[in-house]
Amino acid sequence: MAVIHRTTLTPTKLELLATWLPKQPWYRATGQQPEPARTGGFRLDDPAGEVGIEFMVVTDTSGAEPVTYQVPFSYRGTPLAGADEALIGTMEHGVLGQRWVYDGAHDPVVVAQLFALVAGEAEPQMQSTSHTPDPSVTARLDAPGITAELAAFATTDAPDGTAVLVTTAPDGRQLALHLNRVLQPGRNANGQALGHITAPAPLPDGTPAPTEFVVVHAHP
Repeated sequence: MAVIHRTTLTPTKLELLATWLPKQPWYRATGQQPEPARTGGFRLDDPAGEVGIEFMVVTDTSGAEPVTYQVPFSYRGTPLAGADEALIGTMEHGVLGQRWVYDGAHDPVVVAQLFALVAGEAEPQMQSTSHTPDPSVTARLDAPGITAELAAFATTDAPDGTAVLVTTAPDGRQLALHLNRVLQPGRNANGQALGHITAPAPLPDGTPAPTEFVVVHAHP
């Protein structure tokens, strides 16, 4: 179960994001330095207990209108080989020491657990409370016979979000997971989707509403 340490982070997650967000193809540029604030999210557990997994919701208020983003983080004690382009930054954790922080959409541990959540084989955890499931996060997948075992994945970032093509084992079936980076609270998955993950994100007045984080489609 996810363990949350009450300690210092240098730099903070939001400080890392203020530098990283403008470099992403899906970021809505404002012409100003981003001013991200945490407004929601949840965690998943790494079965091996090595990688921290957090899906953070942040709202950028640097523009004329606030924009809310989804950023999946992975926290590692050593660098992830071959993932330099997905590195958000490094931080010093008051308990765990130096941590390498990655965009989780490119981290195999995060993708495996995200797919397990879609398939109903992982349980979402509260973002800021240890050992506590988060019932506000729900997942659905209408694809009989799919197991959560992941054989391979490929991630592509684009202006409309992030596409993760997953290949399952042992049958080699493929599904396309679309991560909505810009969150639109209250939006529901369309009828052609095989499934989705929903979690609360803030409405313009700050109150939370169920929101699509991930939409699942069959790969052509």
